[in-house]
Amino acid sequence: MAAATQTLTAADAFTITLIIRRFLPDVDDEARWESFDVSVYSTDRILDALHKIKWEQDGTLSFRRSCAHGICGSDAMRINGRNRLACKTLIKDLDITQPIYVEAIKGLPLEKDLIVDMEPFFEAFRAVKPFLIANSTPEAGKERTQSVAQRAIFDDTTKCILCAACTTSCPVFWTDGQYFGPAAIVNAHRFIFDSRDDAADVRLDILNDKEGVWRCRTTFNCTEACPRGIEVTKAIAEVKQAVLRGKR
Repeated sequence: MAAATQTLTAADAFTITLIIRRFLPDVDDEARWESFDVSVYSTDRILDALHKIKWEQDGTLSFRRSCAHGICGSDAMRINGRNRLACKTLIKDLDITQPIYVEAIKGLPLEKDLIVDMEPFFEAFRAVKPFLIANSTPEAGKERTQSVAQRAIFDDTTKCILCAACTTSCPVFWTDGQYFGPAAIVNAHRFIFDSRDDAADVRLDILNDKEGVWRCRTTFNCTEACPRGIEVTKAIAEVKQAVLRGKR
C-alpha cells in the first residue's frame, strides 16, 4: 500500500487497503474480514472505493446506496469503528497509512455484507407517531401558521434522514432490542415541540416507558455519529424534561 506523503495532490492516484467485514448467508456461518487493495484519489469517498471493488474486483460485495450525496442516509456503515455515511467520508480525511476497516452498523440483524435489516429501526420510528396530528382544521385556503421562534424550537430535529447512524452507535440499543433508540426519540421531538401539533402528550406517554427516553445513558455517541449534525443528546434531554413536566 502506498503511504501518504506531503507532496500528494488531488490529481495523484494511490492504493489503499480496505478490510471489509463480509457475510454471505449462503456460504458463511458467521461474518469474516476480507482485504481489498484499491486505487483511489484523495478526494474520493469510501463509497467510491466500494464501487470500484464491486465493479472491478468482486461483484458479490453488497451494500446499500442511493443518492450518494448524504441525503437519503442509505449507506450508513462503520468506518474505522465509527458510524458514518460512506458517501460523505473522504479518503483524505482518514489515515491512509493504515488499512481502513469497514463493516455493517451494529445492533440490527445482519443480512449480507454491509446490509442490515432496517425493519426494527423503522418499527420504533413508526411507534412514536412521527407525523402531524392536529385536531383543528384551518380555514379554507389557509395554512397552519407558525412563528420563526416557534419553528426554531424543533428546527434541529427536522434534519433527520433516518440513516440509523445515531441509533446503531448507542450501546444501550446494542444490548436492548426493545429500546426505541435515539432516532425515534429525535423524530418524536420534532412533533412534540411543533406548535401546530396536538398529540404531544400521546408521544410523551409512549416515551415515558421503561424502553423509552429513560434508557438513554447520555454517552453522546449518537450526537457524534449524526451526519447531519443534529444535537441528538440535547433533543433526548428536552424530551425527558417534557415528560417530567407532563406537557410541552
